[in-house]
Amino acid sequence: MVDEDHFMIKFVPNVNVNFTDASYHLPAFYELWSRWGPEEDREFWAKAADVSRDMFPKVTGPETGLTPDRNYFDYSPMIGRDGTPTPFSYDSWRSVSNWSVDYSWWHKAPQEKVLSDRVQKFLFGQGISTFPDRYTLDGKPLSDRHSVGIVATTAVGSLAASAGPISKAFVEELWKTPTPSGEQRYYDGLLYLMSLMHCSGNFRIIE
Repeated sequence: MVDEDHFMIKFVPNVNVNFTDASYHLPAFYELWSRWGPEEDREFWAKAADVSRDMFPKVTGPETGLTPDRNYFDYSPMIGRDGTPTPFSYDSWRSVSNWSVDYSWWHKAPQEKVLSDRVQKFLFGQGISTFPDRYTLDGKPLSDRHSVGIVATTAVGSLAASAGPISKAFVEELWKTPTPSGEQRYYDGLLYLMSLMHCSGNFRIIE
C-alpha cells in the first residue's frame, strides 16, 4: 500500500510502481496515527503527513489549484498515451477536501488555505451550478457534465478557504443540492454524504 522510501501511498497496492494519486493522500489522518497509533509507526506517519502537505502545492495547477489524477513520487507529471499530462479527473475531486480537512484540524500547512482559495475561485468563475467535472490542470474543460461529487468536495474546501462570498457560496450550493440518485449515486453519493458531515462539523476527531 505504501512506498516507504517516499512516504507515499501507492496508486496500486503490492505492485512496484513509481507513482501516486494526490487524492489518496490524507495528512489529517496521518497526523492522528502519528500521535495515537502504534509507537513503532508514529515517526513514519508524521513524515508522511509532511510529505503530503509538501506535495499538494507542487502538483496542482498554479492558477487553478486543480490536482492531477496521478503523479510520480518526485511530483513530476505523468504523461498519458496521447502525449498529454494526466488531467484533473474523477479521483482528483477529493484532493481539495483532503487538504482542507487537514488544515481545519491541524493548521500546519498555510499553503492548504491558499490552494482552497485558488480552486474555489477558479470553479466559481466557471459557474458554480454548471462547471464541468474534468479539466486540464491549466483550466481547459474536458467534460460538459456537472457532478454533485465535485460540488461536495469543493464545499469542504471552505473549511480552509478564506471567509467570504465564494467559500459561503460553495457550502450553500452543497446544502441545496438534492441527494444524488441514478447512475452516479455511488461515488457522488458517498462524497456528498461525507462532505455534509465535514461541513456540518459532524466528521471530527474523537479523542
